Amino acid sequence: MTHRLPQTVRSDARDNRARILDAARTVFGEEGLSAPMREVARHAGVGPATLYRHFPTKQALIAETFAEQRRACQAAVRDALADADPWRGFRHLVERICELHTHSRGFADAFMTAFPEAMDFAADRERTLRAVGDLARRAQKAGRLRPGFVVDDLILMLVAHRGLQDTPRTARVTASRRFAAYVIEAFRAAPDAGPGVRAPLPPAPRLQLTESPGTL
Repeated sequence: MTHRLPQTVRSDARDNRARILDAARTVFGEEGLSAPMREVARHAGVGPATLYRHFPTKQALIAETFAEQRRACQAAVRDALADADPWRGFRHLVERICELHTHSRGFADAFMTAFPEAMDFAADRERTLRAVGDLARRAQKAGRLRPGFVVDDLILMLVAHRGLQDTPRTARVTASRRFAAYVIEAFRAAPDAGPGVRAPLPPAPRLQLTESPGTL
């Protein structure tokens, strides 16, 4: 019995940690980084003491919660920079960033804003922006990206893209793909298929606007 107890404790600890991370992905994903730690604990079905034993700070929890998204973002940057066609690399990077942001309000918050709890994401953000700048210069030189594009335009796009978090989850990914396609089309110097011909957009999501109280 004395040999089984440590293994049981370790198993319980692993289970608690996994539940906490699952809960954090759900809570931060829907509510953003402003969601309190106690809400994560409640959603995980553990007490605050258990939560803080595994993750002493909110920063530590956020870093572990979005570790997979950070790796995906870093891989997207590497793939884009390695693409022999800078315009294609640029397009794919914009699409991938939008996709990652669409699935989690918390990751979008961590990437885009200066939350003290998300300071580890600053390096990822700067790395991505440097990659966009490098790809933009190469794509402009190739005549594929409009000359007036600057990296701040990507930031402007992502700020607007965050508004999609308020759309229903079922339509969010579809809306994000269409939004990214429109923006990439605006960034492009000239249509790929010849004068006056545009590539087809992804399908439009079915969105229903909510009425303000008191409207007919």
